Amino acid sequence: MTNIVLFGKPGAGKGTQAEFLKEKYKLTHISTGDVFRFNLKNDTELGKQARVYMDAGDLVPDELTTKMLIDEVNKHSDTNGILFDGYPRTLAQAEALDAFLVSIGSKVAATIALEADDEILVQRLLERGKTSGRIDDQDESKIRNRYEEYNEKTAPLISYYEAQNKFHSVNGIGSIAEITDRVSKVIDSL
Repeated sequence: MTNIVLFGKPGAGKGTQAEFLKEKYKLTHISTGDVFRFNLKNDTELGKQARVYMDAGDLVPDELTTKMLIDEVNKHSDTNGILFDGYPRTLAQAEALDAFLVSIGSKVAATIALEADDEILVQRLLERGKTSGRIDDQDESKIRNRYEEYNEKTAPLISYYEAQNKFHSVNGIGSIAEITDRVSKVIDSL
């Protein structure tokens, strides 16, 4: 299995890039956001717990996020590889993901970070919030709170993956095709 982690702040384009990359490399795309929304929509116990955090603009705790993610990965045991979108976001999640993947005889091949300026991303999310119906994309203060949490909790992941020679930074500003080309170059070099 070739497992790739797409890394970046909310609005950085992870979901957009994942749509192209999953087809090109025949990977299963697992979006933490989609997993959350499924659990919320279906009013699962995990969804009820996650709703409290998401409605406040906070990141869902590691244990809850990891449980949802592992449940989803286990549904795709016959995949060519997984494209993780939005997970891991913390060092504890990265360690849990590594331990889980080792337990199924796999590993993370690369982490690709889509980098973009906060001000550009805030505007992207506010625009998305106008049509998506997502409450967490309609309030600028909640968006900025998500970025503060992201910066605080996710910064250690850079060192974690750099130490494994698995961290790749990609400019996330430009056309979708330009960004896809940049990300593809990283994957093709693995």
